Amino acid sequence: MNEKMRIGEFARRAGVTARTVRYYESLGLLEPGERQGSGFRYYTEAELARLQKINDLKELGLSLEEIISVVPLYFEDPTRIRGKQKILEILKAHLQETDEKLTALAQFRAELQAKINQIEQWLEEQTQREGK
Repeated sequence: MNEKMRIGEFARRAGVTARTVRYYESLGLLEPGERQGSGFRYYTEAELARLQKINDLKELGLSLEEIISVVPLYFEDPTRIRGKQKILEILKAHLQETDEKLTALAQFRAELQAKINQIEQWLEEQTQREGK
């Protein structure tokens, strides 16, 4: 299917806005649509597949910067192995960052609980002294 779509149809089929399409073009994630004599941008199914891959990668939690490094691998390597390897590398880094944040949060929680315990103990001691 070699149907050409104007930007509105292209964006609708991909589930994004025309503004998003233009933004992705400015980042180099998408090639600017072909312009015909009328000045309208036109896109093909191949460009739609690329935009859908970008959306899939966003759903995985990749940043636009990370997506910029991954998307070309999918379309340069028909086996998609290099793209999957890069995604795996990125996701493992995200997991490590998450684990580090969880460790830091657990430590912060323990510190908060210790402070709460100290204040509660102090208040209890003060209440008991006043009650005597």
